[in-house]
Amino acid sequence: MEAQKYKRYTITAALPYANGPKHIGHLAGAYIPADLYARYLRLKRKDVVFVCGSDEHGTAIANQAMKEGTTPRAIIDKYHELIKYCFGKLNISFDIYHRTSEPIHHETAQDFFTNLNDKGIFEEQESEQYYDEQAGAFLADRYIIGTCPVCANDGAYGDQCEKCGSSLSPDELIDPRSTLSGDKPVKRMTKHWYLPLDKYENWLGEWILKGHSKDWKTNVYGQCKSWIDGGLHPRAVTRDLDWGIKVPVEGADGKVLYVWFDAPIGYISATKQWAIDNGKDWKPYWQDKETKLVHFIGKDNIVFHCIVFPAMLKAHGEFILPDNVPANEFMNLEGDKMSTSRGWSIEMHEYLETFPDKVDELRYYLTAIAPETSDSEFTWKDYQARVNNELVAILGNLVNRVMVLMYKFFDGKVEANFAQITLTDANLNTELSRLYDELEQSMESYKFRQAQQNVMEIARLGNRYLTEQEPWKTIKTNPEAAREALHNCLVLMGHIAGCLQPFLPGTAKKILGMLNWPTDTVYFDEEITIANGHQLNTASLLFEKLEDEVIEQQIQKLISKKQALEVVIEETTPVTPAKENINYEQFAAMDIRIGTILTAEKVAKTKKLLKLTIDTGLDQRTVVSGIAEYFEPEAIIGQQVSILVNLEPREIKGILSQGMILMAENAEGTLSFVAPVAAMHNGSVVR
Repeated sequence: MEAQKYKRYTITAALPYANGPKHIGHLAGAYIPADLYARYLRLKRKDVVFVCGSDEHGTAIANQAMKEGTTPRAIIDKYHELIKYCFGKLNISFDIYHRTSEPIHHETAQDFFTNLNDKGIFEEQESEQYYDEQAGAFLADRYIIGTCPVCANDGAYGDQCEKCGSSLSPDELIDPRSTLSGDKPVKRMTKHWYLPLDKYENWLGEWILKGHSKDWKTNVYGQCKSWIDGGLHPRAVTRDLDWGIKVPVEGADGKVLYVWFDAPIGYISATKQWAIDNGKDWKPYWQDKETKLVHFIGKDNIVFHCIVFPAMLKAHGEFILPDNVPANEFMNLEGDKMSTSRGWSIEMHEYLETFPDKVDELRYYLTAIAPETSDSEFTWKDYQARVNNELVAILGNLVNRVMVLMYKFFDGKVEANFAQITLTDANLNTELSRLYDELEQSMESYKFRQAQQNVMEIARLGNRYLTEQEPWKTIKTNPEAAREALHNCLVLMGHIAGCLQPFLPGTAKKILGMLNWPTDTVYFDEEITIANGHQLNTASLLFEKLEDEVIEQQIQKLISKKQALEVVIEETTPVTPAKENINYEQFAAMDIRIGTILTAEKVAKTKKLLKLTIDTGLDQRTVVSGIAEYFEPEAIIGQQVSILVNLEPREIKGILSQGMILMAENAEGTLSFVAPVAAMHNGSVVR
């Protein structure tokens, strides 16, 4: 099996930004899958280091500091501790949870940069970049906002429009302005260092497209192929910022390493610190070809972990490359995208405050609905159903029935004609062996949903066996048969506890405690036997049923949180300021007509774009609009719209867009068509 090829394993989970609390979507996307795999490998007695830590540099941190009126250091200290606390309570078994603000990380990242710079890997380029004269600072892309050229969103950032999803550059924004002062920025010359990804394009094509076409997830492989096929370009590794790791080059004052460059190096620096703390050598975990490196991330980090970081490692020359990057898609919440800023989320600390004793229930549900190859959805009703119908009715029911019957008939004592009892039922042995094989195959191929189902199938197997054997009846006619049936179930419980350890570690310990197991760990190669004369501990319920009123409270809590945030936004967010005055001739130059949508369809490989055919009265033309998240295509056919018909045509995703429809947008981001109150002839002029 694959796991036997390697001497050791380096497992990483994406470094979360320490700019705020993290929600359960993050947990489902990267941290639980990584934990499942690391725990599984340890139970196989493998040499594993599982690393993570807070990502504490970049504009996201500085932006949050501005919002809270404090310093970046105060922000990272606050949220690092919160995130670390939540991971600990949720039983994420990191060997180290580190920080990119630590001196060892700064040193490691600077050494990495110096290595590549001394080899002449980087390209130095001077270019004009936006500068805020009032603030006296160059502006990172996220410090610039303006109007999106694709969907006309007035709050688009310099790197991406969060309304239509278009990737942008600051130069593409209409009427750009600084988030620091609100002023219009000017252009100034500045020098930066670039990683020439284009020079690694052929190598990446060989390594990924040919080398990993069979073993990488289709969603990961597809995104990598799209990027490589589209052509790679040099990418800046430095930024003009105050907050970050200083660029270790003379004359680079005021420049720091770009966060995407320093963050993945955080895996290496975390391993170094772990090695120091545990008296080990870090190098084999990153530089020995007999080590397997696996990155667990969400889909928004695929490019950085599959293309950029491997190119960095390749350029350095002393590091191994990731064997796999089993990235997950996104998990939605109650029919909408999860978003902390919009109040539509379940933060990890919120869940822990509400359900401090239901950690395993959350781990179970997030694994059961894991977005392994496509987006999934968390609903409180489904969570309730999974807990009640699976954890309570199947797993908890088996353990409780067996323990109650053992105490009722045998005072909780194992007594047999053999020194050690094992499974004596041939069918149980056969089925258990099959399920173990399927479990290991699922774990090795990162199919954790299926692996958890395999474990639950063992519990279902036990319930069927117990029902068939009916020891509560045979105890009267054949007490030895009843004893044997219950002993078989006890052995099966030991196997279930062993297999549950990666998924529900707390529950596994509870079962082992009831069995009075000598240790709280069962390795996968360990034989499950129970000694004659062994005394069981008293039984306790593994799970409790979730009542409807508890779930309704959570649904209402979610709705109330969103509504409260909407009120805050409405009260604190001013109406978008008026733009500079224009004269009548400038307005008259815009030819706005009434048109009717004839056809509408989603643009392939996008989530936010619709391709519309609009009858303008002048002609029938195609317009690409970023409204797919707000309107279903079939629902807007026949809708009258206002369309700017003399806008210069622009190619968007390979489609020539000839015009722009006008939309009204409120503070919550809700869109509405700007349309006539009464039906008008197509081509009617808006004056």
